[in-house]
Amino acid sequence: MCYYNGVKVTRSEFIRLKSIEKAIAKYDFLDKPLHIGFNYGNIPVLKRTPGKEDFELTQMEWGFLPDGNKWPYIKTREQADKIRKGYVDEKGKFAQYTFLNAVSEELLLKNKIYRDAALNRRCLALSTGFYEWRHIYPPHKKTGLPVKTAVKYPYHIGVKEHEYFYIAAIWNPWTDEQTGEHVDTMAYVTTEANSLMAQIHNSKKRMPTILTEDLAWEWMFGDLSEDRILEIAKYQFPANQMEACTLPKDFLRAEDPTAPFIYPETEVPPLQLVA
Repeated sequence: MCYYNGVKVTRSEFIRLKSIEKAIAKYDFLDKPLHIGFNYGNIPVLKRTPGKEDFELTQMEWGFLPDGNKWPYIKTREQADKIRKGYVDEKGKFAQYTFLNAVSEELLLKNKIYRDAALNRRCLALSTGFYEWRHIYPPHKKTGLPVKTAVKYPYHIGVKEHEYFYIAAIWNPWTDEQTGEHVDTMAYVTTEANSLMAQIHNSKKRMPTILTEDLAWEWMFGDLSEDRILEIAKYQFPANQMEACTLPKDFLRAEDPTAPFIYPETEVPPLQLVA
């Protein structure tokens, strides 16, 4: 899934979607190469201007919060923190809901908290590259059989010849009923992994729904049927237009978390070429 994303725009003068462009100089939040979803911080999002074919480049809280009158009935910031960090429910079971990602195949199901947002509040998350882990099971030194616990190797993934790109997302306004705090919250949309991401995110074989410029425009501005919403939400960006590099295992603490690190091929086999 997509829990780690980056937005560090340094070469472009504008964020451009077809004929609409916003000057980079106007914004001071496009210089963070690593956003960690579990921090529930703000990330850059393109939000449609109501009634117009225009957008606002703004920040939203990563971690979708539904209306307080709907399950799981998050009415205060304290309750939101409890849900996100995890708690023991009335049956004595541990429960946790992050709502960082919305699974495309389930987006419009009647019982899902994302349905209304997918129908009415679609947006675009900005990315200059996201992060995922590949699970490798090396042979046991004594038996020669694959070990039971995988060794995880991080990758940084982007789109070739694009400094930035768009990921399908949905958003929801949320208000703390005690303090009156109001925030716009969001979740990325994820889809089944393409042939590149299936090799990298080989534990769950999912990836963010990266959109072409035409699909990004349609996702945010189109008057879409439910079938078309699902069709775009499940779109698999072409693997041969993506690029990926391995990172050091401690990249989360690095000054430049995107700096590549090359492992021996005996340790991390090269990714297979994709069509």
